[in-house]
Amino acid sequence: MDVVLLRWPLEQDRREGLAAQGRPRVLLVEPEDLAPAVMDCLEDWVRLPATEADIDARCLSVARRAASHLPARPELDPDGVLRCGADWVSLPPVEGRLMAALLERFGAVVSREQLARAGWPKGAPGRNALDVHMLRVRRRIAPLGLVIKTVRSRGYLLEFAPSIEQRRPA
Repeated sequence: MDVVLLRWPLEQDRREGLAAQGRPRVLLVEPEDLAPAVMDCLEDWVRLPATEADIDARCLSVARRAASHLPARPELDPDGVLRCGADWVSLPPVEGRLMAALLERFGAVVSREQLARAGWPKGAPGRNALDVHMLRVRRRIAPLGLVIKTVRSRGYLLEFAPSIEQRRPA
């Protein structure tokens, strides 16, 4: 689990965005500034100057809390079975390859080109083919509490559905 380091108070806006996304973070507090109130269990802070060992210890602590509070990341097995917690769905080969590319960058945008290469290593049959398969994947993964969002002119993003996000501790 990646923990984001932020300079406090310089990156206050970024902190709020990461908190809204449920991303774990450690704030590096400038020596002359007041320590912030911790927003949730996915956050901690350390006053500068701090040793690398102290910062690493805070990051490890936040990562462990995050692992126990956040939903389990979905996993795709070699047989095309997508598991998310106790639930699972079976994916056909093309959809499994598309899902593998999305899982590799869970929570980040995957370009249409990357997905087309993943789904059809020997060349995509046409532009519409990716759209059709993404629609099918969306329908299959909905019961798992996962959504694929279209990021206009960039690609697609796989993340937990809002109902799962709302269950995260505040």
